[in-house]
Amino acid sequence: MANTIRLMAGPGEANKRLDVYLSEQLGQFSRSRLQEWVKDGRVLVCGAKAKPALLLRGGEVVEVEPAELPPLRAFAEDLPVEVLYEDADLVAVNKPAGVVVHMGAGNRSGTLVNALLHRFGKLSEVGGTERPGIVHRLDRFTSGVLLVARTDAAHRALAAQFAAREVEKRYLALVHGKVKAEAGRIDKPVGRDPVRRVKMAARSGRGRPALSEYKVLRRFSAFTLLEVRIATGRTHQIRVHLSSIGHPVAGDRLYGAPARVEGRPALDRVFLHACRLRFRSPSTGEELQLEAPLPEELEEWMEGLL
Repeated sequence: MANTIRLMAGPGEANKRLDVYLSEQLGQFSRSRLQEWVKDGRVLVCGAKAKPALLLRGGEVVEVEPAELPPLRAFAEDLPVEVLYEDADLVAVNKPAGVVVHMGAGNRSGTLVNALLHRFGKLSEVGGTERPGIVHRLDRFTSGVLLVARTDAAHRALAAQFAAREVEKRYLALVHGKVKAEAGRIDKPVGRDPVRRVKMAARSGRGRPALSEYKVLRRFSAFTLLEVRIATGRTHQIRVHLSSIGHPVAGDRLYGAPARVEGRPALDRVFLHACRLRFRSPSTGEELQLEAPLPEELEEWMEGLL
């Protein structure tokens, strides 16, 4: 098998489905794609073809021959985009909820990148042809400040600041329940949920380190408005962390929020907004602080609470 990926299933993998094991080991590929490769005979277990539901015993050699993936290239679309700041190095936009940041499976058009390419023509190519300029991301149903690099040099400089945790990232989150402490911190690893792959989970000893700090801004009878600062940027980090302490973000049904709140219209998004980013200019070193106000729909929804 050319270009084969070779894995060794450890004793701890006993009684685990083959497709689940592959998803955990090869997170760069979707579970559906890995299942297709198993069915197509591109995955061998101890030299033999297997089924996705095969239960491992532990100790098997698993060989994977990835199929060539079709190339993705972002293209320009005339879509609205709210620019908060721009210079020769970067652009900061106020991403609306419901908009995907860049193209991927099932999202080839209508993304923020499509709109940015139409508005600015050329962006950094460090991130590849499907996500030009994208230094960091926000969840689809999260709004707020997002940085985009215009040049490769700026992209590398900004990425280095994010990696070194030098970028200050603050969010506003309305959560269910009464948060007892006026301030607190959640230091729990975040990793992919082994059962529901669309979810993340905060579990001791599993996942990547993640730290979130919060303070109470406003209290309601059944909700609490928090300002959250994250030192890391794991997928769904704030949503997972707040849910793990019993306070899911309003509108976040994936992590335990109810679908409806009595007396209030249904939220078609998560009540999570990236309100502030503070970082250094890639070219001048000057500190920049960019802010995006809480969206009007969230202000109105919150003001109806008691």
